Amino acid sequence: MKRLLLSAAIACAWIALAPAHTTAHAAGVRRQAAPALSLTPVYTYRAIAAYPHDATAFTQGLVFTDGVLYEGTGWYGASSLRRVDLNSGAVLQQHNLGSEYFGEGIAIISDTIYQLTWQNGVAFTWDKTTFGPLGVFTYTTQGWGLTHNGQRLIMSDGSATLYFRDPATFAVLDQVQVMDGDTPVIQLNELEYINGEVWANVWMTDRIARIDPATGRVTGWIDLTGIITPHPRLSDPNAVLNGIAWDEVGGRLFVTGKRWPALFEIEVYRLLYMPLVSRP
Repeated sequence: MKRLLLSAAIACAWIALAPAHTTAHAAGVRRQAAPALSLTPVYTYRAIAAYPHDATAFTQGLVFTDGVLYEGTGWYGASSLRRVDLNSGAVLQQHNLGSEYFGEGIAIISDTIYQLTWQNGVAFTWDKTTFGPLGVFTYTTQGWGLTHNGQRLIMSDGSATLYFRDPATFAVLDQVQVMDGDTPVIQLNELEYINGEVWANVWMTDRIARIDPATGRVTGWIDLTGIITPHPRLSDPNAVLNGIAWDEVGGRLFVTGKRWPALFEIEVYRLLYMPLVSRP
């Protein structure tokens, strides 16, 4: 399908961060805390292309590997694991979770797909090719986002904590608190590991945090305001930005949201309009 080329205004600024606070993850508009001053740089973007995306998919996890897009979706009775054709948005393969599960983030290491659940305390492992079940791990926190650095899984649970887990046992090996200056950054949602950093959607916002995994320090914010118009959240408060996928081979960065009708390929820009991540 022919790509729809888009344009976006290039603007860089330093702004205050106001993390949203909530006790629930699935629905409703949330009260936000008063903003705290932040000197962390904010980056802008340029949308290169848009691709069709299933507007019923409550996107919780997104991975691009070996030329294939994988997606984990949530919501009770609608949670699934999918293999998706990037260009058409067609679902090529799908495994549905039981109606008692609310699917969350996914990560892929070798031939194994890991998939979290929100409040069920279980993570499923699936065969990458067949989507057949391989095993189940348990954990005591909520499950939100998941990625990996090649050796360890990295997991978020809605708090300001990132957990580093053993892929073989799911045991917690280490953890860091994510901080923007002196402010904890909570509601870290879908995660992606990009060039030595963890990039995290912050739930109920149009921002992505760039995080140093060694220290938990937020090194930058990516503001994706205006990437989709009209914003699906106007009619559905749950249809927020969520989904980051990095094509390491092609140097492409993809983002989408829960129940969004489009998935975008973007470039992110530093001050002086230099690409933050670039093609090899």
